[in-house]
Amino acid sequence: MKRSLLAAATAALCVQPMIAQADTAPDPLEFVDPMIGTGPEGHTFPGATAPFGMVQLSPDTDATCTVRDCYAHAAGYSYHDPTIQGFSHTHFSGAGHSDLGDVLMMPQVGAVLLDPGSADDPDAGYRQRFSHDTEIASPGYYAVTLADSGIRAELTAGTRTGVHRYTFPAGEEAHLLLDLRSSLYDYPGKVLWSGLHLRPDGVLTGFRETRGWAPGRKLYFAMRFSAPLTGHAFLDRDEDVPYKGFQGPGRGSEALAEKLGKALEARLDFGQLDAPLEVQVALSGVDENGAVANLAAEGAGFDTTRAATEAKWREALGRVDIAAPGPMRTNLYTALYHALLAPSVWSDADGRWRGPDDQVHRAEGYTQRSTFSLWDTFRAEHPLLTLVQPEQTTTDTVRSLIASQQASPWGILPVWQFAGRETWTMIGYHAVPVIADAYMKGMRDYDANAALDAMVASATYAPYGGLGDYMKLGYVPIDREPEAASKTVEYAYDDWTIARMARAMGSDDVAQRFERRAGYWRNSFDAKSGWLRARKADGSFRTPFDPTAINYGSDYTEGNAWQYSWFVPQDQAGLFDLLGGDAAAIAKLDAMFDFDNSGIDYSHAEDIAGLIGQYIHGNEPSHHVAYLYDFAGAPWKTQGRLKQIVDSQYKPSPDGLSGNDDLGQMSSWLMFTALGFYPVTPGSNQYAIGRPFVDRAAITLPNGKRFTVETIGLSDDHPYVGAVELNGEPLTRSWIGDDEIRAGGTLRFTMQALPNRDWGHAKSARPYSMSAAR
Repeated sequence: MKRSLLAAATAALCVQPMIAQADTAPDPLEFVDPMIGTGPEGHTFPGATAPFGMVQLSPDTDATCTVRDCYAHAAGYSYHDPTIQGFSHTHFSGAGHSDLGDVLMMPQVGAVLLDPGSADDPDAGYRQRFSHDTEIASPGYYAVTLADSGIRAELTAGTRTGVHRYTFPAGEEAHLLLDLRSSLYDYPGKVLWSGLHLRPDGVLTGFRETRGWAPGRKLYFAMRFSAPLTGHAFLDRDEDVPYKGFQGPGRGSEALAEKLGKALEARLDFGQLDAPLEVQVALSGVDENGAVANLAAEGAGFDTTRAATEAKWREALGRVDIAAPGPMRTNLYTALYHALLAPSVWSDADGRWRGPDDQVHRAEGYTQRSTFSLWDTFRAEHPLLTLVQPEQTTTDTVRSLIASQQASPWGILPVWQFAGRETWTMIGYHAVPVIADAYMKGMRDYDANAALDAMVASATYAPYGGLGDYMKLGYVPIDREPEAASKTVEYAYDDWTIARMARAMGSDDVAQRFERRAGYWRNSFDAKSGWLRARKADGSFRTPFDPTAINYGSDYTEGNAWQYSWFVPQDQAGLFDLLGGDAAAIAKLDAMFDFDNSGIDYSHAEDIAGLIGQYIHGNEPSHHVAYLYDFAGAPWKTQGRLKQIVDSQYKPSPDGLSGNDDLGQMSSWLMFTALGFYPVTPGSNQYAIGRPFVDRAAITLPNGKRFTVETIGLSDDHPYVGAVELNGEPLTRSWIGDDEIRAGGTLRFTMQALPNRDWGHAKSARPYSMSAAR
């Protein structure tokens, strides 16, 4: 049974401080707070992981909820929960849907409990109470004291490994419970099959196959203990007829003990210990031997692993040197931290990886990545990586996308992929702009012809999302495909990026074809009403029509006409012409932000958060909208709206994100915005200029050069840009080129109290638009 052994003094003694840097330079780790976003909306996790790590070792405060009520626990951890169910090895950061929570472990003393119990009655199971006062969370490290047992739990992680360290109270029998039944977004029968194998060398290996968000997902593990087992038991809590599909690799006579089943647990006994128990765990998507090999390649003790991972985080975070007022420095370094969690490593140390065809492939000369939330991250997160992690973009992300397309049973690029498996979540073929943006920025260490072939294949796969009708009719018809208005404009933007890359490669026939398709957005825009609307196959617009209505499966994807009528990033000038010109576009933008929502109930829509009028910062379709004043010749309005958004949507606290971080997109928006520019149109090689929120920030580029943003007169009383200089010369346009950033230099803003209505106003000073470029 559980015991209440913990006193406050014991907790204080157990808390270990972070390892300090030897020099006196500011340590970026000190400004990262992984607790930001762990509250009700952000869906981030506080646990230990390496940059882009395969392992995300983190506490799960509730993994017993079902799909219907698990939204708040999409990352496993919710800050407002009073108990911890266990520590599992895989998590999403900020996703609006979930899965994972694999290989859950919980230390215990006394009699071993096999079921988790509930948050209302934690004493009924192995779940334990905790206090935030005993928690420490920093990049690569997490610690907490389990109040019911007095066990101090510490977690760290390498790229493919997680390391636990448990300090048990003196005189107590130490046990670990490994629960292979537990999963995030759980439901009966989710675990199809699993296995446990204790090898003669004391290494415990295992696997499980689940039918969750990604169907047929297989994961393997290997774990090594710092103390010998004094006893163990492998239990199958469901003795029904075994699953007849994937059986998993039995170890046969070489195993000291093994168990196969659908509801496996392992009780692991260690007796009374004189030192903390360390458990090294490696994961693999290939097989158990792959996990063992990953353990051999990367497995190390707790302190060694922690120090190595903290060094990786210092290098990654240190690529942007940030000086900012008040809490903004913490907000920004945490945002950068969140942006560097995905796309995560998926291939083993030997290069093998399991693809969307469920076959094993090998990555040659690069590391295969997965966890692609592309509908979210094509907007700002991937463009940010081209500046702060360009080698990952070229050699990993783009090659991974191409390799995944070549292994795909459907022959298309990933849509929303994790663990090598396709979920078909969200819309568009947004791997296309990720590749095109990298290519247009000169990152070409991959087979560009194979990349273009993959992009065209994705854009012409007729069975996907109404693409067959889109190619025939010039739009997606709502009476044949849901969310048709959104799909039409997102496809058109993706097509434009194909055209851009094809034109740069000299593939003029492909370029002409997709340039034509890039204009299909006009076919769903109702010029009479001024709204993007869904059309039926007969050409008529669907009625009734309410631009404020948000209903899943309707005309729009997680939004309404207010948000989606602005999504023409490749042709804002053409859109503004249809609206009646710059003044009309500005008036409509103002009406969006100033809209009175008091009579509208959006409580049924989970992802609708962070409302400023009909601008919804908690969801991605709005993310570029504040910058559109630049395209209409009113950049001072962009500047005012950005301050309104940043002040209301971000803060350094568990509830500091107004919506799901979505694998780093919300955080990347803040990073770009704080630097003073934003990629409204990835693939254009331009960034729309807003206003900075830093005193100074310097990006270290891979060529050794530095691009620095400096701000004169930054304060709440000076929200507007008075003047901009690039390398000492006046910059009068409201955009900056990617090549100008990569050349290094200084972008200097001078802020003032009142708007400068002359700066960036001229049409020649505005960012790229397809119509204006012709």
